[in-house]
Parts: sequence; C-alpha cells; structure tokens
Amino acid sequence: MPRQVEVTARPTDDFHVENSDGYALYSSLLARMNDADEEASAKVHDSVFSSVSVSSLSGSFESSDRRYHKRVARDETYDFEVGVTDPEEDSVFEALVEPLVLGDGELTVGGGTLVVEEFRSNERGFEALVNEADGYDDPSLRFSFETPTCIKYGGSETTEMFPHRTAVFSSLLGKWNAVAPDALEFDLTRDEVGENVIEKPEMRSLYTHSVMVNRVQDDGEPQPIFRQGFTGECTYEFVGGTPEDVRNAVTALALFGEYSGVGSAVARGCGSVSVEV
Repeated sequence: MPRQVEVTARPTDDFHVENSDGYALYSSLLARMNDADEEASAKVHDSVFSSVSVSSLSGSFESSDRRYHKRVARDETYDFEVGVTDPEEDSVFEALVEPLVLGDGELTVGGGTLVVEEFRSNERGFEALVNEADGYDDPSLRFSFETPTCIKYGGSETTEMFPHRTAVFSSLLGKWNAVAPDALEFDLTRDEVGENVIEKPEMRSLYTHSVMVNRVQDDGEPQPIFRQGFTGECTYEFVGGTPEDVRNAVTALALFGEYSGVGSAVARGCGSVSVEV
C-alpha cells in the first residue's frame, strides 16, 4: 500500500549543507534505518528497484561562503517527505518510523543535526487510487515538480529536460506496475499517452538543474555523480474522445506520483511532485 510520511524538523544550530541536499538526507535516513533494521536498510541500499522516495529539504536557506553549499538556519524549520509504495516493504516503513518517532528524532544531515518536531503519515491503497481516478470526469492534472526530476530516456543515461507527457507517465507507469497487484496493473502504451494527453507547461516556472545523486570512489577519492533534470509547473489535459480506460489510468498514475516520485534517483531527493486534480 502506498504510504507517505511528511516530517517537519528544526536544526539544533546553523550549519552548511550541499545544494543537492537530497542525497545527504537520504544518507542520514539510511543510517538511522540501519540502526533500527539492518536488513531493511540493506534492501533499500542494494535494490535495483526500490519503492522508497525521499524529497530534499524544503524551507528558507541562507547563503553560504562554501562553494556549492547553502546554510541551514537554526531559527527556521524544514520539511521533507518520504514515500514507500511497495506493500512488501512495510519493514522499510517501520524502520523509518521508529527512529524518527519512537527514538530521539535526530538526523545528522551534512554538517549539522535536525530534530523532528512533527510527523504526519497517510496511506492509500492501489484500489482506492483507481476508484478515485474513476470518479473524475474529464480531469486536468496539475503537477508541481518540486525537486529536480530526472527521467532517463529509454535505457540510456540521457535525461529529459522538459516535462513531456510520454516521459512523465511512462516513468509513473513503470513504478506502478512494479508494485501494484497483478489485477490492477495498467496495460498502457506510450502511444496511448502521446495521442490522448496534452502537456501545458508554465514556461516561466521551468528550470533545469544538475543535481548530485551519488558518490563513487575513484582512486580512493570520493567523486560526485550528477544527473540533470527539471523543476516547475505543468498541467496535463485529455483530448476529446480519450478512451475512458486511458483517462482513468493516467489520472490514477498522477495520484500515485505523490507517493512514488517521478523519474530516477527518487530516493536521493529527485522527482518529488505534488499533484492537483
């Protein structure tokens, strides 16, 4: 069952964090998960496909004198979200909840510490998402791509720099079919999306990014791995005569996107979206 946790945290002091703070937040969460459940932590870290998504920190940052860094202010609060979509990864959810809610609630991120002040969770089953989608008549789907969204083209390392309808919904389709019950999988093709959906981006809101998603060792030295993506606003609408099954499937995928994220590296701060139908 797709689940999402929303966390509000406050820093214990000012500290510097890399602009690509999603990776630092992911690493911190993974470390706390390892303390609570080594098996669950290893599953997230080692899995080719993980159903976990982690946003970046959202809040007011101050400028930093360190290159490629920003400063977290102790008098501010910061929000982040974590989604878990695979029903078989309940252990991941529990391992995440325990240190944040039942433990000391501390996360070491970058050069400082965040303390959890508020924790909210929600969950919606796949059938509930499908039923909600079925209840809309000719909906518009407004996406806010809140963190850099990095959608790979096919099997390549090239990523999309525009919220094209086939790229966005093909990504969501793959994530949905990987975790949904067999009876609720969607048989939806790229052509069906391309022929029946129109994207209407708010061009002034679109920005492109190069975001760090990992570090690898190169001759003993840690080297950052970057991926390119976009943020901004885009509304998706259906052309006249769109088959009902296509419309309902695309709408359900949009609703699912808030839990799964869009594109790659969603566990490392990329691809967080909010959706309004």
